[in-house]
Amino acid sequence: MSIIVTGATGHLGRLIVESLLGRGVPADGIVALGRDTTRLADLAQRGVTVRRADYNEPESLRSAFAGGEKLLYVSGTELGRRAEQARNVVAAAREAGVGLVAYTSIVKADTSRLILAREHRATEEEIAASGLPYVFLRNSWYIENYLPQIPTYLEHGIAGAAGDGQVSAAVRADYAEAAAVVATTDGHAGRAYELGGAPFTMNEFAAELSRQTGRVVTYTDLPEEKYVEVLVGAGVPRDYAALLADGDRGMAQGELYAEGDDLARLLGREPVTLADAIRAAL
Repeated sequence: MSIIVTGATGHLGRLIVESLLGRGVPADGIVALGRDTTRLADLAQRGVTVRRADYNEPESLRSAFAGGEKLLYVSGTELGRRAEQARNVVAAAREAGVGLVAYTSIVKADTSRLILAREHRATEEEIAASGLPYVFLRNSWYIENYLPQIPTYLEHGIAGAAGDGQVSAAVRADYAEAAAVVATTDGHAGRAYELGGAPFTMNEFAAELSRQTGRVVTYTDLPEEKYVEVLVGAGVPRDYAALLADGDRGMAQGELYAEGDDLARLLGREPVTLADAIRAAL
């Protein structure tokens, strides 16, 4: 069995490769792809096949996918280009005769009004229309979206526009493990998994951070437009600030809440909790 992992130089893609190895997939049965293969040299030393691939270069994808039985398609990071990139990936996967495409999407991709969901939805539609067997791994937020900001939260508190909305965030490693499970077990074709951990609000995040540090951390809720201005004032580019604020708007409206327990069922255990993730970060 040959499992191809795109974006292996990124955080999620690298963790997926590690999860596959941890599940006993032989190193020579894994193909790790990235634009800069020097960043995958350590995987090559461990026996993983390393190939260069760029979503914007169809020929590189055709070469990279050759002989692949399953494709773990980790979504790209170039906003505005992901729909075009999906066409390139799907065409190359069809040409290579890939037996299953598992795509890392976003929670509720088919109905979400999040700006980030638009290209994920277009990618899902491209894959579904291709005739290739597929699985959609619809990930909610990463808890790691918040953890690097802990020093700022401790000094200034938390600001946002999420209201009392819940986010079903989970750690990247759990999403990676779920992807590895899908790639190494049967019965997933045609499924769309809504993946997330135990949900929490930003007030609950602040309370947990306060509990573990002994510092008083509060959450201040702002109108979406005001939050954009706060982020811009902190040096965040306006387009990216608007994207972050739109994520909070979606959280306030339940668009980052994953229904059911798909992640726990794939993992065979409960996902890492917010409390444990904060404890590890501290």
